[in-house]
Amino acid sequence: MNTNYIAHIRKTDKQPQLLQTHLTETAAIAKALASKLGLGPVGELLGLMHDFGKYSQDFQDYIKSVSGINPDTDDYVLPNGKKIDHSTAGAQWVYRELRKFGAAQGIGELFGQILGLCIASHHGEGLIDCLDNVGNAVWKKRFEKVDALTHLEECKQYADKAVLQKAHELAGGNLVRGLRNAVEPILSDSTTNSKIKEFYLGCLTRFLFSCLIDADRINSSDFEREAQKEARRLTEKPDWQPAIDKLETHLAGFENRYPIDEIRRKISDECLKRAVDSQGIYTLTVPTGGGKTLASLRYALHHAKKHNLDRIIYIIPYTSIIDQNAEEVRKIYCLDLKEDDNGEFHSCRECSECEKWVLEHHSNLEPEKQSWQDKLLSENWDKPIVFTTMVQFLDAWFGGGTRGARHIHPMTNSVLIFDEIQTLPVKCVHLFCNVLNWLTAFGKSTAVLCTATQPLLGESGLRNFPEGKRESIATHGLLRLPENAEIMGKHQDLDKLFADLSRVEIRFNEKAGGWNVEEAGVFLLEQFQTTPSCLFIVNTKKWAQELYQYCQRQNVPPEALFHLSTNQCAAHRKAIFDTIKARLENKQSVICISTQLIEAGVDISMACVIRALGGLDSIAQAAGRCNRHGEKEGKGPVWVLNLQEQDFSRILPDIQAGKTHAERVFCDFAGQDILQPEAMKRYFEYYFYQRSDEMSYSVKNSATGSLLDWLSDNALNPYGEKNNKRSKPLPLLMQSFKSAGRAFQAIEAPTRAVIVPYGEGVELIAKLCGAWNPKEMYRALQKAQRYSVNVFPKVWEQLQDEDAIYETIKGSGIYYLDECHYNNEFGLSLDKTSEMTCYIS
Repeated sequence: MNTNYIAHIRKTDKQPQLLQTHLTETAAIAKALASKLGLGPVGELLGLMHDFGKYSQDFQDYIKSVSGINPDTDDYVLPNGKKIDHSTAGAQWVYRELRKFGAAQGIGELFGQILGLCIASHHGEGLIDCLDNVGNAVWKKRFEKVDALTHLEECKQYADKAVLQKAHELAGGNLVRGLRNAVEPILSDSTTNSKIKEFYLGCLTRFLFSCLIDADRINSSDFEREAQKEARRLTEKPDWQPAIDKLETHLAGFENRYPIDEIRRKISDECLKRAVDSQGIYTLTVPTGGGKTLASLRYALHHAKKHNLDRIIYIIPYTSIIDQNAEEVRKIYCLDLKEDDNGEFHSCRECSECEKWVLEHHSNLEPEKQSWQDKLLSENWDKPIVFTTMVQFLDAWFGGGTRGARHIHPMTNSVLIFDEIQTLPVKCVHLFCNVLNWLTAFGKSTAVLCTATQPLLGESGLRNFPEGKRESIATHGLLRLPENAEIMGKHQDLDKLFADLSRVEIRFNEKAGGWNVEEAGVFLLEQFQTTPSCLFIVNTKKWAQELYQYCQRQNVPPEALFHLSTNQCAAHRKAIFDTIKARLENKQSVICISTQLIEAGVDISMACVIRALGGLDSIAQAAGRCNRHGEKEGKGPVWVLNLQEQDFSRILPDIQAGKTHAERVFCDFAGQDILQPEAMKRYFEYYFYQRSDEMSYSVKNSATGSLLDWLSDNALNPYGEKNNKRSKPLPLLMQSFKSAGRAFQAIEAPTRAVIVPYGEGVELIAKLCGAWNPKEMYRALQKAQRYSVNVFPKVWEQLQDEDAIYETIKGSGIYYLDECHYNNEFGLSLDKTSEMTCYIS
């Protein structure tokens, strides 16, 4: 081993990590990760050659003179301004070796390109573009970069002999055959068009990229902090039987307090029965309150054991639901439940079983609820049961950078449970469906789509569309569902299930011209006269505030009146939820006026719910907050009112489309139960038909198509060889990965967070304005997430004009709100509500 060549220098004690050590250890990890799809040698070669450029004298001079290099920087910069490219040499070597194979068909060139892209992209903004927007094959320019800049020949001359010998051994016929086994099923699939086949090749490339990125980051991190190696699972397979036994014991202990509990048990039993099915994409359509979380967990645990899978990943739209669902699962495995001030029991999060099974990864997780092991393992979801968000899922596949890419390989050989799938952004439909098809057809995973309101993501859902429209949508990719996709059975079974679980009656109370605030308030108070608790859900914060103020003017007892919106920070909302729950349990009166945030992840049961007209899926979610456990004899009333609201077509198109099509369905199914699956199917037919052109993720002002185009065949890109049907039978990748990553946003909400002076937020603001201690500041900033409000640009500008927001420390980019713009009723306010407190030290 050549001790003169260094890969990293440890910050704590300045000890070097030898380059050969880093390359061989990274190769071993990447091999283990890629082996899940039978591509172990491919992962090994990627790991072995990813930092091959570090054998250059320029890089060695630099690493020996400077420490603390940023691992996410593409090029290292010398004091004289010269950049050192250490990632292209390995990409060039692999590409040139592999393109020798099958030259006539282009098989070796394709494989060399795939592996070369992974190596060339392992720092910076993620996978690089193959084509730029004006038709240049920029990947070729990178691979043909002159030796004076890549130092390939110098590296070949000075590299450790063992590294080069192993690389030559790997870059041969066995590796090519292994890759052919992964690629040929994609290219030979007669049911898939060429556009989607090329998208699938991009998915395979992302998988390999994920294996390399994770292996590199793991090895570098564990060299810096050797003690953390013991926390990693990596290739350790979970023994699912103990987890199954604990869940079955937990389920057996449930009491049947209400008739609905017996139905929940039947749902759970049906999930158990179907867990032995083959892998694929399934739907679990269960009315709100039907016990989806534990029923789907039961399915997932037994299915994972049956098929020897690595993990179960819950992908959930809202962080509030993650908190609730993850806690429900943690309790099953916790050895020492803790009682809080409200008498509720929570998992201790410290015992061996808590640590072993469940991992939460989302932005609102409080640091004191996350061990250092969980922070480490969140980087690559290295636990058997993971709870994360749809935003994390989509960002991993389509976003830029390398951090999210580490989560791709854990999604293979796994069970993916998508909760409330109807919240999938319309613009992401085709991207999502094609990724899920690849994961289940070629990535050895199973997916379950859970909801009470199943959207039409499979091709069978297009039967009522005109033929031309149907073909257009199908061409861009929808889910490939098996005949027995619905876990709860056929249509008649679902109809019976929804009828048996029906606990509410939906009443559309339409008014010509719509209901104004006063009329809606009168209606609310009329219901409150006959029912002990009322929930009124509206579409906007403005309506919520005005309706709340109307109730105040009518002398509703202040202790019984509550307002909820995202202008309140998460900690504030939780305190309100706790108070509401306590009053409901004590049979005390409650009026709650809320925006849509209460529709999911909040386990409350109101006697009466009133919902502003919106999407039928939202109305169904609202109905789930009424008579939730069937505790009331008969059915609870859920009123739907058409409020006098602005046209949302431009600013909130999802809400406007939902209102329009819900109104049509109310007309079509007049006098019938609007929550039945057939009515929901009709709603989504209307909804998706109108918005089908948005499903490929359009890119503003793009002349080269949608994100789906950029991530597949790039058909509209003016690249000559591609548009002339290419010179070889096998397609080379033409994707614009980096450009797509820059354009992609899972949620179009360019908000900025501001910390608010509510509760502990006051102390956190003071800390963040104080002397800079990086460790303490990081902890305070993490905790401040629960004391922050996300603000849209126009509101931010208004707050700035009012001198209402301040930077904690100049240049930090961390802002707080002064006290006079936050109050206990509405949270953040543009109007001053109290005397200002100054936190600037």
